[in-house]
Amino acid sequence: VLLGWLAAAFFVAVFPGNVSQYLTRTDAFGLDTDRARAVRLLFQPLLVLWALWSTGAWRAWRRSRRDQSRRSA
Repeated sequence: VLLGWLAAAFFVAVFPGNVSQYLTRTDAFGLDTDRARAVRLLFQPLLVLWALWSTGAWRAWRRSRRDQSRRSA
């Protein structure tokens, strides 16, 4: 679960750099076209969701929220 949150945080942290690479048309990591850089930006939120889902972090967060609401009710 912790690894899922760390991976998701990493994908969020590098997002501004990826936006900058797109806006400044900087080639890096084999992304040498605006289209390739744009596709990476579109998939970045999916990577965040994948990191949370595949490690069970999302499920654990939902479970803790549900348990908190039951205790407060």
